[in-house]
Amino acid sequence: MSAGFASLALAGFAFLVLVHVGAQSMLLKASVGNDWTLGSRDHPALPGPLAGRAERALRNLLETAPAFLALMLAWQWSGREVPVATLGASLYLGGRAAYLPAYLSGLRYLRTPFWLVASLGLALMLIGVLFT
Repeated sequence: MSAGFASLALAGFAFLVLVHVGAQSMLLKASVGNDWTLGSRDHPALPGPLAGRAERALRNLLETAPAFLALMLAWQWSGREVPVATLGASLYLGGRAAYLPAYLSGLRYLRTPFWLVASLGLALMLIGVLFT
């Protein structure tokens, strides 16, 4: 894998995490107000629907993060150019980038195709690392 692509893919992933965390934080603050967000947080917040979706989207991203990072690391250590893994990483990042706005929209069935694209990307990365 070229160091340039690896750096760009990892930076893109870090950016996605920051966008998810920022969206979740801002939507939660808008939902529950400053008293809770600046307070001791001794009691759980009751977020509105949009803040709840942002929380679930962030959690979903973080569930797949270890697989993406492990595959990127294994691929980088292999030192090989693996086109199927490059495609997989691109699909993962693109699918994950589209997942948050799709989930926040609240439209039924909209987020699922983007989740599938990202999952296919992970599968292609795994195939690339193991079989090429």
